[in-house]
Amino acid sequence: MKKIKQGIRVVLRGIVKGALFAFFKVVYRAKIVGTENIPKDGALIFCGNHRSYLDPPLIEATGKRNMRFLAKEELYSNKFLAFLGWVFEAIPVKRDEKDVAAIKTSLKEPKDGKCIALFPEGTRNGIEKGQKVKDGVAFFAVRSGAKVIPCGIKGGTKGDWKMTITYGKPLDYSEYKSQAKDKEVLDKVTNEIMNNILELAK
Repeated sequence: MKKIKQGIRVVLRGIVKGALFAFFKVVYRAKIVGTENIPKDGALIFCGNHRSYLDPPLIEATGKRNMRFLAKEELYSNKFLAFLGWVFEAIPVKRDEKDVAAIKTSLKEPKDGKCIALFPEGTRNGIEKGQKVKDGVAFFAVRSGAKVIPCGIKGGTKGDWKMTITYGKPLDYSEYKSQAKDKEVLDKVTNEIMNNILELAK
C-alpha cells in the first residue's frame, strides 16, 4: 500500500508541477533565469527571498529538482493546501515552538542527497519589516554540507505582478562543517547567503 501511495504521489507531483509551471508562465509572465546553475544531482538547499505565498510553488515549478519545504502547521487546516503539502512532501512545522522533529527531518534530506527549500527571512518580507534574519539556514548549510542555491524573486505582488526568479551559482560551506555551532561562522554564512539572494532579487 505504501508503494502504491508513493507511486500516486510521484504521478501527481509531475502533473501539478507541470500545471504550476504553465500557470506562472501564462498568468504571471514568469521569467526564469540561471537554471544552468542548478546541479542535476547531489544535495542542495534552495534559499530565496520571501515576498508572497507564490514563492514556494514558483521554486518547485522552476527549480528543475524535486524538493521539500517547511510549511507552517496551520496551513494544513486548508484542504487544498494540505493536499499540495502531501503531493510535495512538505514538512509541517510548529511556528510557536522549537519543532525538533521538523528540524531532524529537514536535516535528513540533504544528508540523503536530496533537496530542501528554505526562506531565511522566516516570514514574508521579513527584511522589509526590519526583522533580523536568523541563522537557521546557515546552520542547515554548514551542518549538512549541502550546497546552497540562492534564488532571487521579483514580482508576484499587488502592483508588481510580473514575476522573475533568478538562480545563482552554488555556494559551498562544507569547509565550516565542524563549526556548525560557532555563532560567528553562522552569522558570516547567513550574511553571505542573504547578500547573494538580495543581489539576485534586484
